[in-house]
Amino acid sequence: MNKKLAVTIGMTALKIAVVIGIVLAMYHLCFAAYDVGYRIFAEEAIDPGAGISVSVSIVDGKTPREIGEILEEKGLIRSGTLFVFQEMFSEYHDELQPGVYELNTGMTPFEMMEIMAGQVETEEE
Repeated sequence: MNKKLAVTIGMTALKIAVVIGIVLAMYHLCFAAYDVGYRIFAEEAIDPGAGISVSVSIVDGKTPREIGEILEEKGLIRSGTLFVFQEMFSEYHDELQPGVYELNTGMTPFEMMEIMAGQVETEEE
């Protein structure tokens, strides 16, 4: 009888541990999904202060993924992959134009897209 009780208690403890593990995994996945979703629509600038100006050249035919990679390499955004989704859900979807742009680490990705879409006059123009 004692052996049967020990096995039952052990199996119950194992089931509880599995349920706790699943709940913790779901919590972390939900938090990560919220963070990504929030960053798609409300990403802050790399440097909220005055920032550093960086010249960026975008040639004709670049995809949002390639533009995002360029911006990430230049230190203007945190994630080139996230930039793809930011561009996809923005009002500038399929409107980014080739050119040479003076962008700043104090700009949000949406402010950069606004400039690259030709919606804002830059200082050079």
